[in-house]
Amino acid sequence: MQPTDTANPDYYHRVVDCQWACPAHTDVPEYIRLIAQGQFTAAYLVNRESNVFPGILGRVCDRPCEPACRRGRVEQEPVAICRLKRVAADHRDDVRPHLPKAPARKNGKRVVCIGAGPASLTVANDLMPLGYEVTIFEKWQTPGGLMRTNIPSFRLPEQVLSEEIGYIIDLGVDLRLGSPVTSMKQLLATGEFDAVFVGSGAPKGKDLKLPGRKDPAAAAHIHIGIDWLESVAFGHVKDIGRRVLIIGVGNTAMDCCRSSLRLGADDVKVMARKPRAFFKASEWELEDAEAENVEIVVNHAPKAFVTENGRLVGMRFDVMEYDLDATGRITAERVVGEKLLPCDDVILAIGQENAFPWIENDLGIEFDQWHVPKVDTTTYQSTRPSVFFGGDAAFGPKNIIWAVEHGHQAAISIHQFCQDREVAQRPPRLLNLSSRKMGLHEWAYKNDYNPVERRLMPHVDLKERFKKINIEVELGFTAEQAAAEVQRCLNCDVQTVFEARLCIECDACIDICPVDCLTMTPNGTEAEIRTRLKAPALRVTQPLFVSAPLQHTARVMVKDEDVCVHCGLCAERCPTAAWDMQKSKIRIPYASDETTPCSSTPATPRPAPIRRSA
Repeated sequence: MQPTDTANPDYYHRVVDCQWACPAHTDVPEYIRLIAQGQFTAAYLVNRESNVFPGILGRVCDRPCEPACRRGRVEQEPVAICRLKRVAADHRDDVRPHLPKAPARKNGKRVVCIGAGPASLTVANDLMPLGYEVTIFEKWQTPGGLMRTNIPSFRLPEQVLSEEIGYIIDLGVDLRLGSPVTSMKQLLATGEFDAVFVGSGAPKGKDLKLPGRKDPAAAAHIHIGIDWLESVAFGHVKDIGRRVLIIGVGNTAMDCCRSSLRLGADDVKVMARKPRAFFKASEWELEDAEAENVEIVVNHAPKAFVTENGRLVGMRFDVMEYDLDATGRITAERVVGEKLLPCDDVILAIGQENAFPWIENDLGIEFDQWHVPKVDTTTYQSTRPSVFFGGDAAFGPKNIIWAVEHGHQAAISIHQFCQDREVAQRPPRLLNLSSRKMGLHEWAYKNDYNPVERRLMPHVDLKERFKKINIEVELGFTAEQAAAEVQRCLNCDVQTVFEARLCIECDACIDICPVDCLTMTPNGTEAEIRTRLKAPALRVTQPLFVSAPLQHTARVMVKDEDVCVHCGLCAERCPTAAWDMQKSKIRIPYASDETTPCSSTPATPRPAPIRRSA
């Protein structure tokens, strides 16, 4: 194998698993360390640089970072990354003096965003400081998109939502509420805007075409999940029947079932066609629903709506049975029975679709067979160069953190486009490395392994939470819980940096490594080397580190990055400082990094990365 190219910024970035897994690449270890030091405002600002909505996402993020967390490889539970994000948001001081400002002098370019959801708001957040004039058209009378209409207030309080949206609108965004766009052709024909960003979400909930669906007696009591949640959010729906069936088992279904309980239902069942392993809902959302006595019924496929005497009385289901192979995939299914479940209302939460009835077919904006726009996955540019898409509108339903990342990337593209630059040319990521060494056995970071278990989130008492629909259920970590949880972080951004020319091949590092991630071996192919590792690789999702040939034997030092826990013992034990613990800082580029916001001339590039080794 060739020596690992650690100069590639993505190499060490990938080792920081939580940050690599986050679509917006939030610097998780850094903000956790700041929380540990009581610097909540600084931790909030580190979050906001990438994810824009720390208080919102600290409550409702889908948490792709947590399954990737290295702590989950040595214990059952990862660090409570998402909930620590909320700690920073809940305990910070006023951050407004530290937020970006829009310059008084504009750059003469105007951008319009359609829909005031997280993707559009991120575009505005990134472009306003560069002198752009950004207009957002929103069909509702309040901004937020599906964050406001589809996430219940008992999970996401209105105050948190409005405050973080307000930080962006207060930059001077021209927010036009109650202004749906009904014709893209007319919008483009005005010539008012230099670029268009479509962040209108996936606003069409899927229906279920079954016998009885069109019966007028049933129709009034069969609801489309996202539309129903929207009506609840705006106060148009204030009650529901006593017995409710939720069809579908994604996160929207969890919000529907828990909202039903708060509107008067006392018998709520979530109906799943397949076993639990195939559920789309996050495990913690399932746990919260079941804690509120929602019954989740598996292996029941909807068959028909049943009406009697002019009203909906139930649904008929096929009872399913499945054969699974060794990997858990379904190899066969069969109907083994039929069951009638009584109900007063049914809520369909079986998915969402893109809907663009307001985009005409003759504008050069191409769509695929599912009416999803053809969008470049890097630039978010459509087949009409001045029109960009992001969030659910681009590739279908995902989650807020993905919409934020789409917004960041689209903002870069829009800036490039408006400045007559090549849109596909992306600013590079940069890497800084700095030693954490303070003394022979001292480090400028906490490298002790703390065996404390993951803290449990305190909740409002079960009897209290149903009194009003806007009572936030999760209370947030106490100071003591936060202080314990931050110590579970393994500081994965403090990298083990190896200098082959200093190694004397004494084996001290190999002897002391607690997880056996180091091996000195003759070089060979990756397949050959993996058979010689001291600890057999359980996963091959991360590449091996392979050093240059060592000076005495021409062997190579091999490190399984997937196993390492960044304890620093190798660097402490090494007599020649061939190993050093160096903090990596990945610089993620944003449109707002430009240093000449009011000029159409190319911006001054960032300085070259500083890489220091022992």
